[in-house]
Amino acid sequence: MAVERDVFGISGPTYLKSVDCNFLSLSNVKRNCEHNRRSVAASLVQAVYVLERDRQLNRQSVEALAPPWWEFFHFELIRKLIDDADMSTFGAIFEFNPPSSEEASAVNAPRFVIAFRGTITEKDTISRDLSLDLHLVQNGLHRTSRFTIAMQAVQNVASVFPGSKIWLAGHSLGAGMAILTGRNMVKKGAFLESFLFNPPFVAAPIERIRDERVKHGFRIARSVITAGLTIAMKGKSEGNSQRSVAEESFSILSSWTPYLYVNPGDHICSEYIGYFQHRKNMDDLGAGFIEKLATQNSIGDLFFKALGWESEPLHLLPSADLIVNVSPSPDFKYAHGISQWWQPELNLQCSKYRY
Repeated sequence: MAVERDVFGISGPTYLKSVDCNFLSLSNVKRNCEHNRRSVAASLVQAVYVLERDRQLNRQSVEALAPPWWEFFHFELIRKLIDDADMSTFGAIFEFNPPSSEEASAVNAPRFVIAFRGTITEKDTISRDLSLDLHLVQNGLHRTSRFTIAMQAVQNVASVFPGSKIWLAGHSLGAGMAILTGRNMVKKGAFLESFLFNPPFVAAPIERIRDERVKHGFRIARSVITAGLTIAMKGKSEGNSQRSVAEESFSILSSWTPYLYVNPGDHICSEYIGYFQHRKNMDDLGAGFIEKLATQNSIGDLFFKALGWESEPLHLLPSADLIVNVSPSPDFKYAHGISQWWQPELNLQCSKYRY
């Protein structure tokens, strides 16, 4: 039986009735343009969720519920990304194919969108997805075969279609996958526009503390400890080359500005709010040097490296456009869900952070 969340006509942004190429164009009215781009990116991520549920429930042909999630916006499904461990669909590559009458207005639209879903807690996927969640918490998502498949897919599209506009989009675990692939593409000189919905932030949930003074004190303490550990480890190393490479890599990454979509009611991603605001507060306090060291590292990352484990924390982002949904959320399930991001009349707070 079909669940309403999978049916585009019930749960999707059908209110975007006047859909033409301009719904993706940066030349439109800025507010509407940003809303439409966000809604389309989120809908394509939802399409990947529904693709997998179609597979699990054996919904084929006319019974499949996924196609409307991309066809409504003039996209075509080019390829499913299949996990080699459980054969589940974890991502998809979509190509924009507007009607011929609207091609002229599509100059700013992406040619390809590569989207990644998050965790699905159904029997066919829960074991593999929770295993990947654990890898993410341990800063080891880059060592998984799912990442290898995702990275190869992104690289192939970028190399076969050089100069094409490519979007990355992901939700939750899928946002982590999009961050990781986006970061690696930056190292190769490609800066892909990225839409990251409820991206996981692996750290103590300080943002949930209500007292602002206590919260601020915890953040200062964490920054001082992180910076101190960083200096100590740097001093113990045989040379400074490894740390210099890390600092240079962080600096290069600063030119990449993904869109982070965060809900304060979602403890999985809400720490991004304080992460970026705290950097500004430390600068105002004249402690920018301490925070510069702290923002490039995490205590967990330093711990793993001290044990000799290869670690790549995803949440250490130099720059981003942070979009916070401050509209009321009835519960955690909604606050962490993908569907909130295509709802009309959202109350959003947007901030630009540059390293």
